[in-house]
Amino acid sequence: MTKQTASEALAQRVADEIRAEMARQRRSAADLAEYLGITAHTVGRRLNGAVPFNVIELASVSVWLGVPIFELIARATSKAVAA
Repeated sequence: MTKQTASEALAQRVADEIRAEMARQRRSAADLAEYLGITAHTVGRRLNGAVPFNVIELASVSVWLGVPIFELIARATSKAVAA
């Protein structure tokens, strides 16, 4: 097992927060894929942390969820501090 870098760990926590917010809003990965114009498989890889969201995708997800991008990152960061 390889150790995650700090940036990989942050990307994973951001993906976790996006999944959590999607669950709170009862939104699906298929709906997100359609909104982003990418396949469900690609969205799944982003949401499970295998591939990080790029900045354009992250901004689009933020708009789709109605949560400012800085809030998603702040939540992800605060969970790292609490852990």
